[in-house]
Amino acid sequence: MHKSVVLCITGASGAIYAERFLKHGLRLGLNLHCVVSSNARLVLEDELGISYSEFKRKYSSVTFHEPNDFRSPLASGSFLKKRISSVVVLPCSVSTLGKVANGCGSNLIHRICDVAIKEGVQLILAVREMPLSTIHLENMLKLQQMGVRAFPISPAFYGNPKTLNELVDFVVGKIFDLMGVDNDIYNRWGEG
Repeated sequence: MHKSVVLCITGASGAIYAERFLKHGLRLGLNLHCVVSSNARLVLEDELGISYSEFKRKYSSVTFHEPNDFRSPLASGSFLKKRISSVVVLPCSVSTLGKVANGCGSNLIHRICDVAIKEGVQLILAVREMPLSTIHLENMLKLQQMGVRAFPISPAFYGNPKTLNELVDFVVGKIFDLMGVDNDIYNRWGEG
């Protein structure tokens, strides 16, 4: 059975990253689950001009889970280990980063990350914040030492991007690379 990917969207600025991840993930044939925090729903409206219900309709082939539904199968280690290949938090707020790094979560996103760590499921946290404080850097280091890929979102310019989507797609493509998903989303070094 083909494993699925979970996308967790937090309230950090950068909703466009999550939207491009879903768009490309579906095009690449991924089976996607998605959890959108209550703050992320506000950011969707502010940054993309779309309500959460419109967002769900737009991505109707994605399985959405409510952020406080601890009865979701995604909260279960036996489900996550068997059915999910990667968990991606994009964009990841520094609040979520801190809660995951210190095992003190309060919603389904935090629980999914906690379960991914304990079950050895690939976890990727794309942090959207600047500047980073010592606390943020220590939390990223702590998670990196546990095998989590935690990093600040940082697009490249060597591909001579002409549009905002090209800048965003560089980050999304790099995340797919980390997941081992073959893609042609961005121009790689030396490809022009």
